Amino acid sequence: MYYRPPLDDIRFVLRAFDYEGTVSSMPGFEDFDLDTAMDLLEGYSRFCVDVLQPLNAKGDAEGVRFVPETHEVFLPDGFKEAWAGYCENGFTSLPFDPEYGGLGAPFTLSTLASEILIATNKSLSMCAGLTTGLLDALEAHASEPLKQRFMEKLVSGEWAGTMCLTEPHCGTDLGLLTTRAEPYGDHYKLTGTKTWITFGEHDLTDNIVHLVLARLPGAPSGTRGISTFVVPKYLEDGTRNPVFCGGTDHKMGIHASPTCVMNFEGAEGWLVGEENRGMVSMFTMMNAARLNVGIEGVALAEAAYQAALEFARDRRQGRSLDPAKQDPDHPADIILVHPDVRRMLLEIKATNEALRGLVGWMSMHYDIMHRHPDEATRAKAGDLVALLTPIIKSYGSERGFYNISQAMQVMGGAGYTRDWPVEQYMRDERIAMIYEGTNHVQALDLVGRKLPMGGGRLMRGFAAEITEVIRRNADSELLAPFIAALKTESKRLNETTMAMSAEAMKDHELIGAVASNYLNQFALVTLAYVWVRELEAVVDLPEDDRLRRGKLQTARYFFDLVLPEAAMYAEKVAAGKAAMTEFDAELF
Repeated sequence: MYYRPPLDDIRFVLRAFDYEGTVSSMPGFEDFDLDTAMDLLEGYSRFCVDVLQPLNAKGDAEGVRFVPETHEVFLPDGFKEAWAGYCENGFTSLPFDPEYGGLGAPFTLSTLASEILIATNKSLSMCAGLTTGLLDALEAHASEPLKQRFMEKLVSGEWAGTMCLTEPHCGTDLGLLTTRAEPYGDHYKLTGTKTWITFGEHDLTDNIVHLVLARLPGAPSGTRGISTFVVPKYLEDGTRNPVFCGGTDHKMGIHASPTCVMNFEGAEGWLVGEENRGMVSMFTMMNAARLNVGIEGVALAEAAYQAALEFARDRRQGRSLDPAKQDPDHPADIILVHPDVRRMLLEIKATNEALRGLVGWMSMHYDIMHRHPDEATRAKAGDLVALLTPIIKSYGSERGFYNISQAMQVMGGAGYTRDWPVEQYMRDERIAMIYEGTNHVQALDLVGRKLPMGGGRLMRGFAAEITEVIRRNADSELLAPFIAALKTESKRLNETTMAMSAEAMKDHELIGAVASNYLNQFALVTLAYVWVRELEAVVDLPEDDRLRRGKLQTARYFFDLVLPEAAMYAEKVAAGKAAMTEFDAELF
């Protein structure tokens, strides 16, 4: 069974959200019209399917090899050559400035391409994703000499990047970190231990560049005293910098992605950005990473869906409860005729296509936010990206894991075995709800930071988008039931937001109790909006058009059987905190 990249749906997303009118029409992106974009993605897909996909199960079975005596980490055979081919094709350089050897493609294309990379080999995608995040941080915050020193090699993939935040005693609470950075001439010497460092050590590239959070002498306590440093494995003269891998973690999934303990023993580093402003550059890297984590759910759920659908079309068990659907030529019917199998497959399809649309729409706003010539337009796009990034990360990863579980259920015992790839997808996806900020942290970010920002400006901007799509389709008979449902649930979301915000002003602990349920309600309304936008793009197609029929019928399932969950989450938010906070601790 081989995964087939969903290029038709990716093209549809680009059309539905007017990629050519919003992205490739901007200065600098004129060479990346829709046809060019799809040509690029088709070539990218061929490489991922032909070269990376065959290594996926092999990497899972073999894992990485750590050599304690030399502090080296080796990936399974074939991975180094695959990475070299990936770089030779220019795939590492897609969204970056041509000044540093980049292709200068829109972020939108890089994001949609990453779905294909993750689906074919999530472990290897981790190296590409972290290098991209490091480049984003350097491009935004590093001095020109540091950019000239590091960016070209990172863009080409000759060097790889990491993000070194977590320490043994601090993960989410970065204010507790203790890694020290002592001034030493024109640079600094860093001492400390970092944990859970993805691709902290490996044999894919000639050098590894770490973005490290550390404290300067006399720095304020908490996150206000954190600075960011760039620390290479090898210095300019080829000398080994004293930063070493102390071991690798044995994980549930992503076995071919080394997760390392990294010891900095007076390693030379250079300040990125201003002193004590490290959280700014960290969030530059983190925001792109959080979007990518949401895509992981879409990617692996798509791959699992394809496997489950293939299985359901072949596996024969029992008879359809509708005699008209029974196959007279066989003693049993394919399981695809059974309503509950269809329920599970449609649950995956309806949510995953909407999430792909949301990722595409958000990626276009990311491009607008950075490249549009009008300042007000850039600011508006930035507001949407800020508001919806925690939605994509949290709901995308949680729904992705659930969807993979549903795919496994369709396949029964076969799905639980390594004869099929779904059990690996499930193990590989589980981490997505934890890293780059746990899903509850995303919910706290949404409720505690994004909703109050600018006096509610971000939420008002998104509400205006919903209001406009409702107004635009008010006279559409075909879309009437979808518009009515979106109107009802967006009104309910607004009421939940107002009531929650009023209570939270009096009781800050309430936010911790209701934020996760609120985020899920918000996510479902957002996906309903995305579905209406996608349906707008098919209403004028002929009634028998396959794309039109597919989108309308899939949307019907979402609005009938998924969107009603939003009301459930609203009730959970309204229930408040008492059932949690008043429970006697000794009764756990």
